[in-house]
Amino acid sequence: MDSKETDQGTLETWTPEEVYHALENGEICLIDVRTPQEYMFEHVEGAMLMPMSFFRAATLPGGVGKKVVLHCGSGVRSEKCAMEALAHGYDKIAHLGGGFAAWKQAKLPYIGTEMSTGAPKKVG
Repeated sequence: MDSKETDQGTLETWTPEEVYHALENGEICLIDVRTPQEYMFEHVEGAMLMPMSFFRAATLPGGVGKKVVLHCGSGVRSEKCAMEALAHGYDKIAHLGGGFAAWKQAKLPYIGTEMSTGAPKKVG
């Protein structure tokens, strides 16, 4: 995990493996900030959807002792949303470095689409 101090708070950048293990252990709330279409085509199982276009830092889940980790396709949108959350009072937030592309490159499991039927299927 890489950590960067900003004027508003701490921005953490996690590797795909760190996110995977924390998600499996129930330590984080993973939020996908991509579009609903991107999410429906393929997504990390267990990730919640809050598209960047509707992102409101004030409505992020809190409590229960879990860290919030944001992700998108490449890491750009999730970092922007993380910075917005810091600007709205979060003292620390994390995002997945490299986004969903890095997740797939690390060959971690996700829900994809069976192209012949359009049905969801587990990949990896």
